[in-house]
Amino acid sequence: MTRVHVLGASGYAAAEAIRILQAHPFAELGTLESASHAGESLADHFPSLRGSALAFDGPGSVLAAVTKGDAVIMGGSHGIAREQAPGLLAAGARVIDLSADFRFDSSAVYGFPERYRDAIAGAQLVANPGCYPTASLLALLPLVTFGSPRQLVIDAKSGISGAGRNPTVGALFSEVYGDVRAYGLNGHRHEPEIDRELRGAGIDAPLVFTPHVVPIARGMLVDAYAIFDRELDADVVRAAYAAAYADRPMVRVLAADRAPSVTAVVGSNRAEVSVSVHGATVRALCAIDNLGKGAAGQAIQNFNLMYGYPEECGLDG
Repeated sequence: MTRVHVLGASGYAAAEAIRILQAHPFAELGTLESASHAGESLADHFPSLRGSALAFDGPGSVLAAVTKGDAVIMGGSHGIAREQAPGLLAAGARVIDLSADFRFDSSAVYGFPERYRDAIAGAQLVANPGCYPTASLLALLPLVTFGSPRQLVIDAKSGISGAGRNPTVGALFSEVYGDVRAYGLNGHRHEPEIDRELRGAGIDAPLVFTPHVVPIARGMLVDAYAIFDRELDADVVRAAYAAAYADRPMVRVLAADRAPSVTAVVGSNRAEVSVSVHGATVRALCAIDNLGKGAAGQAIQNFNLMYGYPEECGLDG
């Protein structure tokens, strides 16, 4: 049994992590710190936690409570993890950061289990990937077998919870309803993360990345296109995807004539992937829950690896 504290516990991803941890057979919830809601009931803020008797603790409570061997999930806004993680690590905790603070920091292991499973298992500090990079990398990384394409295009659509929990969320839904909004057209903050991981794997093609917000609460669908200088054999490409994810319990590879479904993965840590070949162009699709495999679910998957529990323990699917 491992005690898990959550810092920045009032955010969407943190609440999802708490929901998962409550049912995890080897996790015991510890301190749930929130600077904005100290003393208030979790049930008053999150319908999914309506049956919980837990309350938020105040600033500094995680650091005061943590002991050697504990885990800390950091779900606060960007900058908090950079400030708090050193003290938590010095106290002997192992830290999983949901923010962007350590994604480009060599002191942390990048928490993408489908590529860094062994490194995560031995890590003290894990930087959880963003939701767009998670789905994009799952869609594209198996193509490394065929060398680098000459062009990559990623068309990605996310539910509005990808914007985080803030006072404007209600207005955002009313504004987005009935619309599909492209944004970050001059450089989205997740694009460098995607580009770095692809290049590190040997895929160094130029990338065009277009994220969209769509009027659903949660979930994400990535349509990725890799354009090669030669035609590829469809059966060989599909076999490469099947082999890449054969021992990855959270990834379901679909038949070429089936499309990944957001509905099929929402509320879980599951990813659905499909791939098809059209001459020299490979189309790879991936659906995830942006709060699940794209955030909290992946954090729990990393927690399992770090503490030697079965990778899928406590996770749906």
